[in-house]
Amino acid sequence: MICLLAAMMLAMSTSVFAAAGKTYEMTGTIVAATGTTLAVEKGGEKYEFAIDPASIKGSAELKVGSTVTVTYVMSATKVESVSPSKEETNTSPSP
Repeated sequence: MICLLAAMMLAMSTSVFAAAGKTYEMTGTIVAATGTTLAVEKGGEKYEFAIDPASIKGSAELKVGSTVTVTYVMSATKVESVSPSKEETNTSPSP
């Protein structure tokens, strides 16, 4: 199963990380690395990160099989309001 975390902005500076909210860390094994993506496996799960090679120091040296620690933030790319269904709004018990 691939947990696609492409919205993760690994290219942010430390000050932007702080402004964006909580940061997270994950240590795992690189299973794929391209110029703009990094796939890391941890506990049988595969996580994919979007990276900016111009901002990530050492990104050219990322090799499959290496163990890495990824620092990231969760960032929403879209938020939609969903109206509750008729069944959800009718919560009063029937007599």
